[in-house]
Amino acid sequence: MSRIGKNPIPVPSGVTVEIKGSSVTVKGPMGELKQSFQRDMIIELKDDELLVSRPTESKKHKSLHGLTRSLIANMVEGVSKGFVKELEIHGVEYKVKHKGKSLELNLGYSHVVIFPIMEGVEVEVEDKKMKVKGIDKQKVGEVAAEIRGLRPPEPYKGKGIRYVDEIIKRKAGKTAVGTGF
Repeated sequence: MSRIGKNPIPVPSGVTVEIKGSSVTVKGPMGELKQSFQRDMIIELKDDELLVSRPTESKKHKSLHGLTRSLIANMVEGVSKGFVKELEIHGVEYKVKHKGKSLELNLGYSHVVIFPIMEGVEVEVEDKKMKVKGIDKQKVGEVAAEIRGLRPPEPYKGKGIRYVDEIIKRKAGKTAVGTGF
């Protein structure tokens, strides 16, 4: 069996799971998520635990087994705790402001970058730090990656937008070299 797929998913108190055929609906204190999965995967709720199993040992079913279990586990964690990605801005005169449902970023370009925030995701701005929050792990990661992509950190001065725990390997710049005369 799949090492990930065979693990049961504990359902915390306050979270309800509804299984209808191949679609799973998870409701919790932070919201509701619904997703459809491959029809072949067998999803069962037993004693406050979700179990995912596969019908055969084919390569396709083996690959879907762990994926299905991970996606359902992320749904359960999202509606109970939520997900957070933290970003920080490094650079002189680099700024970020929250304007309604968008971010206004000054990133050293000749213009201000307006970034619309996806529905279902919140962004908290505090000085030069941002927290991207939400119940859907995929949306939180996507928004954080798109914000980081507006000005990725560069290796010479370390300027740009980076994750809080990200380490940037710095490179040495040019050095003065004699003309060879």
